[in-house]
Amino acid sequence: MGSLDPSSVVSLQPKAEKTTAAVGEQQQHRGGGGGCGGSSFRMPLHYPRYKKADYEAMPEWRVDCLLREYGLPVDGDLDAKRRFAMGAFLWPGQY
Repeated sequence: MGSLDPSSVVSLQPKAEKTTAAVGEQQQHRGGGGGCGGSSFRMPLHYPRYKKADYEAMPEWRVDCLLREYGLPVDGDLDAKRRFAMGAFLWPGQY
């Protein structure tokens, strides 16, 4: 075997990783969704386990909080918000 010359040693070193600022800048250019098409949808740790009756009796502030927690729109009157939440979180046979 031979000795390693300086050019061989340099080529064996790992490449520098991107800085946190560079990664954040790339995500901003992609829409901030982390490669998810720029969607604002967020999946919390737990899926809501409400029944149809729960949504029908749920106060407006709670429906708003639930929709915001998942990054869903909070527009419209209370009835529209409840229908939207039931459509988003209940299986078709549940409502």
